[in-house]
Amino acid sequence: MSMLTPEMRQEAEALRREWETNPRWKGVRRDYRPEDVVRLRPSVMVEHTLAKRGAEKLWQLLHERPYVHTFGAYTGAMAVEMVRAGLEAIYLSGWQVAADANLAWQTYPDQSLYPYNSVPQIVKRINNALMRADMIERAEGKVTRDWYVPIVADAEAGFGGVLNVFELTKAMIEAGAAGIHYEDQLASEKKCGHLGGKVLVPTSQHIRTLQAARLAADIMGVPTVIIARTDAEAATLITSDIDERDRPFILPGERTPEGFYRVKNGLEAGIARALAYAPYADVIWMETSKPDLEEARKFAEAVKREFPDKLLAYNLSPSFNWKKFLDDETIAKFNRELGEMGYKFQFITLAGWHTLNYYTWELAKGYKARGMPAFVE
Repeated sequence: MSMLTPEMRQEAEALRREWETNPRWKGVRRDYRPEDVVRLRPSVMVEHTLAKRGAEKLWQLLHERPYVHTFGAYTGAMAVEMVRAGLEAIYLSGWQVAADANLAWQTYPDQSLYPYNSVPQIVKRINNALMRADMIERAEGKVTRDWYVPIVADAEAGFGGVLNVFELTKAMIEAGAAGIHYEDQLASEKKCGHLGGKVLVPTSQHIRTLQAARLAADIMGVPTVIIARTDAEAATLITSDIDERDRPFILPGERTPEGFYRVKNGLEAGIARALAYAPYADVIWMETSKPDLEEARKFAEAVKREFPDKLLAYNLSPSFNWKKFLDDETIAKFNRELGEMGYKFQFITLAGWHTLNYYTWELAKGYKARGMPAFVE
């Protein structure tokens, strides 16, 4: 405290009252003090209007709507059409950025190979496109909608340690992201959630990731919605047995050539991690291997039993074989039933990618065979 000026002490006290009295922070744990935040702030606070407004709007929607459902966009024009159609949020998938929208100009698999600032740049691009749509309407003297919908961005496994997470969170906020999710895979071995060989980090390490993200947001004065994702339902490896919370799931005596421990995956492992992450996150997401309402219900009940106000997220993954596991009636009610369980944010991660490529293929195939009628029709 002796290192704080009187003005900084006042700022820290105001921040303490904010954390203690604002319902937004109910159930959120911080293992650092308001004084720590104030010491790390610049003397002139920069306003991050789009990120702050988006985070506040996202939080409001998650509490007012039965659920918020959207899908992944990776171009500005795609996001504009989504908002024009009435969707209230945009998801930005790292998979799509890896495949076709990264700053290395490469086509990558979903393994965190692209430059770490690629997703923030696409967040900025999407916000610029939405701003342009808003400006056009204003110039024409009409306002049809709020174009500035919240963007939830994929931060992968953080691209390194807690300092990397801290800097990436800052970059996301500067670009205007409303929500950010971090997963508990080892960043250097990160894989798509539906690939084999996923390597978990210890529970305590991912908690440090979540704390680093929250600290960055607090320093910047933005109530960013922090989403904690666990891959424990399907991951088969872990880097270390240092955390006693992980030991019940570590298979004794089994190591890989890289030194990783083998783990027993499944719903129980996912629940254990979700409960550990819940105090440090606003939303909890367990990546799943198939669309399963019963599994979703068991997970939600376990989390809600200890954290009744905690929000949940669900990946309506295009990697699922939906028709194999579910009939049409179940698919039709899937969103609604998830919402009733507490899954307030639901998203199809790669729908933008599939839509663009499918319709490009259809047009190209038709144009090759029939010429202009394929386009005109």
